[in-house]
Amino acid sequence: MTVLVLDNPELIAKAAVAYGFNAASLVVEEKRPHRMRFHYGFNKHELDVSDSAIIRQHAVYLRQYPAVSVRIHGHSDNFGAEDYNRFLSRLRTNAVARLLIKEGIAESRILVASWGSARPLATPDDRAANRRIELEYLTRDMAKAL
Repeated sequence: MTVLVLDNPELIAKAAVAYGFNAASLVVEEKRPHRMRFHYGFNKHELDVSDSAIIRQHAVYLRQYPAVSVRIHGHSDNFGAEDYNRFLSRLRTNAVARLLIKEGIAESRILVASWGSARPLATPDDRAANRRIELEYLTRDMAKAL
C-alpha cells in the first residue's frame, strides 16, 4: 500500500479550490456566536443577564448578514400538562424573539417553534437539560420554504 503525503500547502490549497472549497464561508461562521442553546430554571421563561448578552451578539451577527434568518426552538421538560409545557416553551421563544426585535432584527426574519416536551434533548428524566431554547440559522430561501 502506498500512502501519499502532501506537505505542500500551496498544492493543497489549489486542490481545495478546485473542488469548491470556499474559505470565505469559514470566516462568516467564525463571526457567529458559538452558543446556540440556552437553558432555563423550572417554570421560568426569561433569560438571565449573561444569556441575554449572548443573544445580543446573535443580533449583531444577524444585522451584519441580512440574508440570514433565525428560527427559535422552544422546549420544556415533561413535568406537568403538555398544554402548559407548550405554552411555557412559547413564552421562552417569544422572550428571545422580543430581545432580537429590540436589538433591531426585523420580525420577518424570526421564526419560532414551540415544542413543549415533545423533543427532549436528554432523557425525559433529565428535566434541566430539556428546559431550553435553541437557535437555528436559516438562509432567506430556507426561511421562505418553511
